[in-house]
Amino acid sequence: QVQLVESGGGLVQPGGSLRLSCAASGILFSTNVGAWYRQAPGNKRELVALISRGGTTNYADSVKGRFTISRDNAKNTVSLQMNSLRPEDTAVYYCKIEPWGAPDYWGQGTQVTVSS
Repeated sequence: QVQLVESGGGLVQPGGSLRLSCAASGILFSTNVGAWYRQAPGNKRELVALISRGGTTNYADSVKGRFTISRDNAKNTVSLQMNSLRPEDTAVYYCKIEPWGAPDYWGQGTQVTVSS
């Protein structure tokens, strides 16, 4: 019954901002690792940002200083604030939750397109 649903993707101009959100049901972000990945055409899926159970965050070098991952335990959501967007950020963005001792779960993905 676990489900992750991403939202917030869209078309934005270079230098603009978007905020992605991932809403979970049947599982808690507060007690598990949450992450955002992205995949552009012809590329492998890559880790963008991660937030641990304790709140520690990690970022890909390409997004450090521009993206921020956060968690809202009351809403059971994980968000990704994306600023200073570049065309190379264009991809489908996926959220993931990694429970201990159980399979990972993925959302369906949301398209982010950065273009003028």
